[in-house]
Amino acid sequence: MIDLAIIGGGPAGYVAAERAGAKGLSVILFEKKELGGVCLNEGCIPTKTLLYSAKVYDTAMHGDKYGVDAKSATFDFSKIVDRKNKVVKKLVAGVGAKMKGHKVTVVKGSAMITGRGAEGVEIECNGEKFSAKNLLICTGSEAFVPPIPGVKEAGDIILTNREILALTEQPKKLVIIGGGVIGMEFASFYNSLGSEVTVVEMLPEILGGLDTEMSAMLRDVYAKRGVKFNLSCRVTEVKGKEVVYVDKDGKTSSAVGDKILVSVGRRAVTSGFGLENLGVELFKGGIKVDNKMRTNIPNVFAAGDVTGFSLLAHTASREGEVVVNNLTGRNDVMRYDAIPGVVYTNPEISGVGLTEESAKAKNIPYKVAKLPMAYAGRFIAENEGGVGLCKVLVGEKHGEILGVHMLGNPSSEMIYGACMAIEQEMTLNEMQEVVFPHPTVSEIFKETVFSF
Repeated sequence: MIDLAIIGGGPAGYVAAERAGAKGLSVILFEKKELGGVCLNEGCIPTKTLLYSAKVYDTAMHGDKYGVDAKSATFDFSKIVDRKNKVVKKLVAGVGAKMKGHKVTVVKGSAMITGRGAEGVEIECNGEKFSAKNLLICTGSEAFVPPIPGVKEAGDIILTNREILALTEQPKKLVIIGGGVIGMEFASFYNSLGSEVTVVEMLPEILGGLDTEMSAMLRDVYAKRGVKFNLSCRVTEVKGKEVVYVDKDGKTSSAVGDKILVSVGRRAVTSGFGLENLGVELFKGGIKVDNKMRTNIPNVFAAGDVTGFSLLAHTASREGEVVVNNLTGRNDVMRYDAIPGVVYTNPEISGVGLTEESAKAKNIPYKVAKLPMAYAGRFIAENEGGVGLCKVLVGEKHGEILGVHMLGNPSSEMIYGACMAIEQEMTLNEMQEVVFPHPTVSEIFKETVFSF
């Protein structure tokens, strides 16, 4: 009898498998594609690899700012893609090695839940039957393509995050439907390489859900670099390579691209693996869970994008850990107050906790302080003429850290400190006593805290 069966080998699944194996549980992990899931194969890792190549090229092209003349620099798109593939292959192999090292049985194939037997959950895969005391569902999410007239007829002109990563030739013109994280990261990549990029976004600002001030500043940066933004615009039709949209005043316009990226969101994968055979309850398109990641069915858990709540790899990994901790005797619950979000554009946006918009919506009294990143000497040294901002929100009464948001490089490597501050409910006074290394860009956090 297997202690834990896991369906899906993404960040929730493989991290849970690793943790469970390390704690002595017998674990079987089913994955129909490649270990690592969307994040490692079609999302986080390949996109960041591409973006780093673009960043290197950007740095070379603007080397004169630092006294280095490298304007003759060129790039080879095929080699950039080859490097992306090499990085993904290496990391997938690394996950496989971890599974082997922790004695996790990995089965490659489409698992199907057939029901509950006397000894546990029954699963079939590749013609073989398996029984497990506990089941963790980590089937992830998939790109949502809305039923826009003409999308199906456009064929391979239409791309999602999966197809755009498989391109072997750079499109000269790219139209992006959706100005969220995925859309903006690909806008950043292709803009850096010289493609003509147009973004069509239905909301009044890009990167909905993030701090609006940071989003607007980033949009301004990319608008100056040539990216065309059409905000508050609803796409009504696709005619081959042409995207037709209507603005808030009812005016119809269009944009033409060699390729069209549809990045309007993702949805949980809840079908195709026999979930209905257990009677698991769904909620808002995902599997309903409590703060211990338990479903309504005993000994059946869910983690990651399939819950439809926080579609981030690091959230998924932590949710998987919560499941394993509770299975092995540690009382653990999932908390979402300190989940960081990062947009890996150049410059980056990173944030955690409440934004001003969300604090107002929840009627939470707060105070806010903000400083340009230029208050940190290291930022000036490494980001000549760069745009940057740090914003800190604290509770009005007790001064507890409620939210931290940053625009500027390398905010993605700094935001974890703010996560810890929120998780530990630190106050302004406590943060002021923390010693930051000098000179670092991270000092901007402390400088902002002292500016209240």
